[in-house]
Amino acid sequence: MPFKQNGAIRYYQFEIFAGLPLDQAVFTRHGGVSSTPWASLNLGGTVGDDPAHVRENRLRAFTGLALSPDSIYDVWQVHSNEVVISDRPRPTSQPHIQADAILTAQQGVTLFMRFADCVPVLLYDPRRKVIGLVHAGWMGTVNHIAARAVEAMQAAFHSNPMEILAAVGPSIGPHHYEIGPEVVMQVQQAFGQDAPAVLESSKDGKPAVKFDLWNANRLVLERAGVRQVEIAGICTACNPKDWYSHRGENGQTGRFGAVIALI
Repeated sequence: MPFKQNGAIRYYQFEIFAGLPLDQAVFTRHGGVSSTPWASLNLGGTVGDDPAHVRENRLRAFTGLALSPDSIYDVWQVHSNEVVISDRPRPTSQPHIQADAILTAQQGVTLFMRFADCVPVLLYDPRRKVIGLVHAGWMGTVNHIAARAVEAMQAAFHSNPMEILAAVGPSIGPHHYEIGPEVVMQVQQAFGQDAPAVLESSKDGKPAVKFDLWNANRLVLERAGVRQVEIAGICTACNPKDWYSHRGENGQTGRFGAVIALI
């Protein structure tokens, strides 16, 4: 089963990475100390929660996966197509770099990001021993942030995209993700002839259009040459007991975390 439990900490692991020298998880919202509306394992420090609770939640999450909080490398996620490569953890005294994809080939560095409907994409090149973590909301998706990460793996580490393993994590499902005409236009421009595969008109007679972020990121990865992609298929808006959902909870919610590290 993809869900694992360590004490009160419950997390999702991808089967595509099973048996490989990786630590990887997408944490549910269970096992933390935050109160409503952030209950309980909120890992987001900019959503109004008590910073002491966020620090304790981070400690609990990382301890539950036998990872050191001191190994974290994270960024200030801004819905960009910027990729950062790091060979060491981020010192707490060092400001966050603005980016939405992180890569490393260094053991002892845990890539860490926070989500609440946007798509976590985890990457691993088993030959070059390179990992990546991507934050793909609708803006990152139409700007092909996952492909930018793959291209950076090629440029910096000589990765072969056909050997890269990719996983698309829990995020808002297409049945819950309506978008306006401005976004529809950007999706059509970004995906061209493939746009109908990621856009679905409402079946109830309403003019709403829904965007399939899961399939869109799979297409982005495949266009970049990746051939092995696992999609969790878990909708955060459908499952608020397990996941934070910005749309499903009207913006009053926390952030769940995703991590990947070489071992």
